[in-house]
Amino acid sequence: MVRTQIYLTKEERTGLSTISKVTGKKQSELIREALDMFLGLSEDDRREAILNEAAGLWKNRRDLPDFTAERTSWDRG
Repeated sequence: MVRTQIYLTKEERTGLSTISKVTGKKQSELIREALDMFLGLSEDDRREAILNEAAGLWKNRRDLPDFTAERTSWDRG
């Protein structure tokens, strides 16, 4: 994580403090959650983005065995 500082209005700070007390979460955690929601980066979105980046990663590798043949031999046994 990268440390950063932000300026809040009194109303924002009061609201954040109240939510923190009610939920038992740290104010920094609430700010990160709000920013993630604003950016549309929920855990599921992050996981999906990572999987999409990894999709086809080994597609053009020639040093791997033929997995279709390998799976077929496993199914027979």
